[in-house]
Amino acid sequence: MTVVSPIRLGLQLPAVPFYCPVPSVVHPSAQALNDMTVRWMLQQRLDTDDQQRRRLALCDFGGLTASTMSYGQLEPLTLMAKFHAVLFSLDDGVCDEAYVTADSLAQETARMMRAIETPAAQSPDESPHTAALRVLRLELERYASRQQIRRWTDAMRVYTSGLVLEAAWRRSPGLPSLNDYVTLWMRAIGMAPSTAMIEIVAGYSVPDNDLEDPRVRALTEITWTLVSWDNDLYSRNKELLRANDDLNLIDVLCQELDCDPHRALDEAVAMRDRVMVLFLRLRDQVLKDAGGGLRRYVQGLGQFIRGHLDWASVCPRYSVPTDSVARPEGWWKQCPADASLEPLPLPTIAWWWDQLAVSTRATSV
Repeated sequence: MTVVSPIRLGLQLPAVPFYCPVPSVVHPSAQALNDMTVRWMLQQRLDTDDQQRRRLALCDFGGLTASTMSYGQLEPLTLMAKFHAVLFSLDDGVCDEAYVTADSLAQETARMMRAIETPAAQSPDESPHTAALRVLRLELERYASRQQIRRWTDAMRVYTSGLVLEAAWRRSPGLPSLNDYVTLWMRAIGMAPSTAMIEIVAGYSVPDNDLEDPRVRALTEITWTLVSWDNDLYSRNKELLRANDDLNLIDVLCQELDCDPHRALDEAVAMRDRVMVLFLRLRDQVLKDAGGGLRRYVQGLGQFIRGHLDWASVCPRYSVPTDSVARPEGWWKQCPADASLEPLPLPTIAWWWDQLAVSTRATSV
């Protein structure tokens, strides 16, 4: 039995409810998706440690995929679930808990990207994660157009560059500024390639001009950010216990505001809810004149935010051996802690609010 340090238990924070008024929808094949993905993951030998393999087998990749992309057909959904398995294994086994250096991770991510760019040029000494990504990239050709593969490949560059930056900060004696952390985590969370899969899994295509609309780019980045902050809110206790990991929104806020974790938690929730309010307003604004493909993509972003939380609410990966994480108000709440439509004072994301129409800004929440 693992003995948890009283000091680490003392750093735990109470769990908080989430504001996310997006309907919950789950694909009916969640269990079948998960069973297929776990078998594939074990065949790929992504992890050699038995304990880590057991932990990954409990992550419910099928549930995550079924909750975030309930609209997809089973075959491309299975591809997405496999991709989730690779990301989680990479995150746990290589990035977060192996204390990898930025130099070594830059080399490994370069090999990954080469496998994605030219999957036919197989290297004899590639890592299991690179080999798995090569397999998925080849399988992607069954469902995606060349344009969509290009978008996904570009999104993987966003993700892998974030991993290298994350590794650099993990070896740093301090924490990044709040502005730098927000930039880092929206890239390193792996959401860029995940949102690039939305149209592929659903079997439609969005024109480049629509995806490059600043309002749609903002909605996409907001989705990355909400998922990354939500992850910080529900996973911080687990990360502290397992890896003593303080590269987290709450701990960065402690440094930024020179405050204790409880006040930082309140600030993090208020920030998160203000961004959620922005997402809902900007989403409704875009949907007013969106074509079919763009409409489905924007709705898919909202479902990813909601489905990610639905999955996390029951996933055993985030359970911790302490009663201090009780959630007396439940997992959900009806009202945001901060409904302001004023931009957060963070240069890296303040431009999101510029995309709101004047009439939308003037309407109260």
